[in-house]
Amino acid sequence: MAANGKPRSIVNTETFPCVRCGLTVTATAPDGSRRNHCPSCLHSQHVLDRVEGGPSECRSRMIPISIAVLRTGDWMIIHRCTRCGELTSNPICGDDNQLILMRMAVRPLAQPPFPLEAFGDL
Repeated sequence: MAANGKPRSIVNTETFPCVRCGLTVTATAPDGSRRNHCPSCLHSQHVLDRVEGGPSECRSRMIPISIAVLRTGDWMIIHRCTRCGELTSNPICGDDNQLILMRMAVRPLAQPPFPLEAFGDL
């Protein structure tokens, strides 16, 4: 408790530099959860090994490649490591670049793996 009787707020000032754009990123998202990607370009760094369950020795850049939507409606960013190819999923944060998120979300509709002209024959 502070001297004025109100609870003290803890400010987390931990930051990390974005591996792609160089932005200094606060490790805490606006909702208080831990952030592991840049809110501007959505890139990350491969620091956790999902298979082995510990720190990754790879340390390469993780590029955002897609969006997944959970049954709860929460959006996840799918990252792929540029060195080893490992895929990870991480929740979006409230201050993430909305334009990039929407571009990734609509990409399957805008660039389907088949010609759109095929629908004319249906």
